[in-house]
Amino acid sequence: MRFPLFVAQRIYGQHDDRKKVSRPAIRIATAGVAIGLAVMLITVAVVMGFKHTIRDKVMGFGSHIQVFNVNSVGTLGAEPVCMDDSLMGVLKAVPGVKKVERFALTQGILKTNDDFLGVAFKGLGPEYDTAFLQENIVEGQLPAFHDTNPQPGVAVDEEHPYALVISKTMADKLKLRVGDLVYAYFIGHRVDKIAYKVHAIYQTNMKRFDDYYCFIDIYGARKRNGWKGDLCSGAEILVDNFNRIDQVDDDMTSMFLSQGRLDSQGNMLTSFTIYQNYPQVFQWLQLLDINVWIILGLMVALAGFTMISGLLIIILERTQMIGVLKALGARNGLIRRTFLWFAIFIIGRGLLWGNILGLGIILLQKTTGIVKLDPQTYYVSEAPMEINIPLFLLINIATLLISILVLIGPSYLVSRIHPARSMRYE
Repeated sequence: MRFPLFVAQRIYGQHDDRKKVSRPAIRIATAGVAIGLAVMLITVAVVMGFKHTIRDKVMGFGSHIQVFNVNSVGTLGAEPVCMDDSLMGVLKAVPGVKKVERFALTQGILKTNDDFLGVAFKGLGPEYDTAFLQENIVEGQLPAFHDTNPQPGVAVDEEHPYALVISKTMADKLKLRVGDLVYAYFIGHRVDKIAYKVHAIYQTNMKRFDDYYCFIDIYGARKRNGWKGDLCSGAEILVDNFNRIDQVDDDMTSMFLSQGRLDSQGNMLTSFTIYQNYPQVFQWLQLLDINVWIILGLMVALAGFTMISGLLIIILERTQMIGVLKALGARNGLIRRTFLWFAIFIIGRGLLWGNILGLGIILLQKTTGIVKLDPQTYYVSEAPMEINIPLFLLINIATLLISILVLIGPSYLVSRIHPARSMRYE
């Protein structure tokens, strides 16, 4: 065993009641490292959980990439695209594309006997991935969505209504529950009055979506817009790697420009990523990264200052021992390494307790949701936590290395200690 490590172990394992100053200093330094690490882990878990939760909610309504008719930009898909099997195949062939889903948008008014509400109806087809909606259903069950008439030959009335999924916000405003009948009015060349039955109620706490979107069959949305065949508002693209969204979108845009990609009716296509469709949301989420770096910096500074204070106290208290070692021929570098090893033991214990404290709080929140939030402000009803083991390990390693680096300077105090004078030091 190397001499500095051996001496550091003996000092650290020593329980001498005469060392009345260094013991509290060691405990304070250990607590500083533990608290700093715990706060860093919790902060990263909350911010990562919050960002991914909000991102998933936004993508639940807009997918990763949306393909529209270039003439319908900014008009909520007013100009249709002929999304036939041929075009669907072309989009699926773009590298990185995982799934292509058609949708159709239309606008109307939901009316009950006592109130009415203007909403957007999003028509979904059978290939649409409804996992996000299913996760956010608070009442009822999702119906099966169709791209053909689900009730051929049957007049739509109170006895045979279409299926409808609305948000809890809409349900509360219109006083609707699952199983209730509601009429929708669509104003075009004429006013259509269509009967719907509430099959399910969802809640995402994203006000911009919950106030606006309800879901019906893509067949019904097409019919309300007067579209026939494969016409729809566009397609939503899911990619196999979220970090490659921009690359997939660039490849798709290059294909549209270079090949003059048109649908079967001659409409030019364009695409938008989720970042381009909702820039305010993602810019806001990026601001959270600044808060994380500030907190990480403050906590590392806390750990560093407590370790510096503890190391200085320990060196001063061990002045006689340092003088003896120098008298026996030990060089300053060897003694500095001895105290740095001693500091590593303190930091190691602090990291251990910090991980126990931080991960314990994170797991408690994940399992119980004890910390509640206002969903109108934060878009979630409880503080989200995400456990990222590689990132947590990186924080541990960074804390250890930075704490050791800031101790190198104070460790040079041993070079100022003279052997002869230290022998008489009290």
